[in-house]
Amino acid sequence: MSVLSLRIPRSLHDQVRQLASAEGISMNQFAALAIAEKVAVLQAADYLDERGKRGSREILLEILSKAPDIEPEEYDRF
Repeated sequence: MSVLSLRIPRSLHDQVRQLASAEGISMNQFAALAIAEKVAVLQAADYLDERGKRGSREILLEILSKAPDIEPEEYDRF
């Protein structure tokens, strides 16, 4: 474990305390989870961006052209 000191506005501190209490966890656990969620979102965005760069519109259209042109089942309709 490592220590991280944060200076945050009192209003945010109060909100974190209330939310952590409502979740039944410590403020440290709440902060660690919030940081982990943010890291996961940023990493996922980077991954999707990189993965998207490898994509090909031509290949996508080729694959889609092989799909049958039929109406979806009733349960799959909007």
